[in-house]
Amino acid sequence: MTTSRQDVSLGMPQLPATPYPAEVRARLDADAKEVLARYPGSRSALLPLLHLVQSEEGYVSRTGMAFCAETLDLTTAEVTAVATFYSMYRRRPSGDYQVGVCTNTLCAVMGGDAIFDTLKEHLGVGNNETTEDGKVTLEHIECNAACDFAPVVMVNWEFFDNQTPESATRLVDDLIAGRTVEPTRGAPLCSYKETARILAGFPDERPGAVEATGGAGPASLIGLKLAKGEALPKARVVSPRAGQPRDAQPHDPSPSEHLSSHDAPQQTSASDPEHPAGPAAEEGE
Repeated sequence: MTTSRQDVSLGMPQLPATPYPAEVRARLDADAKEVLARYPGSRSALLPLLHLVQSEEGYVSRTGMAFCAETLDLTTAEVTAVATFYSMYRRRPSGDYQVGVCTNTLCAVMGGDAIFDTLKEHLGVGNNETTEDGKVTLEHIECNAACDFAPVVMVNWEFFDNQTPESATRLVDDLIAGRTVEPTRGAPLCSYKETARILAGFPDERPGAVEATGGAGPASLIGLKLAKGEALPKARVVSPRAGQPRDAQPHDPSPSEHLSSHDAPQQTSASDPEHPAGPAAEEGE
């Protein structure tokens, strides 16, 4: 049986990373100097520097990691450990638009799984794969922290809320065709490289981008008010039992009614002297 050479690893060390061209290196050195000035310890600048090199190539290459290591006086192993830990750092070339579909519990049951499956088939790619034209990279992500807008899709970390398989398909088609798409909330969409530069801490100089924002949904705002101790309008969260008036007073349940932890505390061995808990018996006694 023969095996192609690309599937065989001989355990040989890799050659040193190719350095950046002189003009690119000069630009990155100037940007890195600005980033380093924000931190009392240079090591703290590693995360934004990884975003910086990602803004140059669209992913964190070996060349980018070598640049970070040299700039911060770290080993390449130390930089690699961080770059491979965080999912926002790509380890191979990515598309202009990173399309992430939330498949965590709530988004999944609300349609996130169906959206992800539809986009995989429509684009002809799998998870963390890029379309042949280099426009779109598709991935599933665990949570967008936007459950009250589920199911949620993100493009370059901008929100597209309350999606369906049909709307998500139109979205990626518009991205590939170069048509303008508007996030549900937040700043206007930009390329993945531009997003990486903003995450590195450089200002977003597009007109109106900084002023653009988006609020949380009603469910999140109610939770925030409760956390602050603010009074809320009197309302029932749980629907009343069938046939029971909404303004009915609580009553003692009959033996035939099921008690839940929300209705009344149940007697335990500690609170019920007539049924004390005895020592556990061995099986068969």
